[in-house]
Amino acid sequence: MTVSAAITGETFTDEDWYGDDLSGRTYTRCRFVDCDLTEVTTRSATFDGCSFSGCRLNASRHTATIFAQCVFRRTSFFSASLDGCKLVGSTFDACTLRPMTVSGGDWSFVSLRGANLAGVDLSRVRLEEADLADADLTGVSLRGARLARCLLAGARLTRTDLSDADLAGVDLRGLGWDETRLDPHQAMLVAQGLGIVIAD
Repeated sequence: MTVSAAITGETFTDEDWYGDDLSGRTYTRCRFVDCDLTEVTTRSATFDGCSFSGCRLNASRHTATIFAQCVFRRTSFFSASLDGCKLVGSTFDACTLRPMTVSGGDWSFVSLRGANLAGVDLSRVRLEEADLADADLTGVSLRGARLARCLLAGARLTRTDLSDADLAGVDLRGLGWDETRLDPHQAMLVAQGLGIVIAD
């Protein structure tokens, strides 16, 4: 496939870009509809304000790529890998997000409301003010993640690892803690949220 380095405002429908290398490309306010992006590779690419609807990003590999203010609807990331990517302000709606490999990156202000993330490793990912309400975080590792002011209302936290995560400003009231892993400081915060008075 031959594309220019920077594209703005284009709509791509039913495109077959299987295995293509989009490294260094910039797409601004573009729409991708029912596109096959399976095994696509990106390095230092930028997708700014783009929308993906019904697309397949299965087994795709993304390194230091920016997906800023993007909207993903009914899009599959099955077996995709995101290494050091920036997804600030993006929204995921009815997407397949597991299994998926994530290594670091900035996911601040991302909406993953109601998403099934069971078993995904999000250790050390920046998720400040992200919306994880009603998400399935069963078996998810958020160890060392930055979750300041993150929304967790209704999230399933069964066997979730929150050790060393920054929970500043997170409303911890009313959450379930079934086998959730916490460090001592976090356990104290949870106890206080439950109204427990901890004696000196």
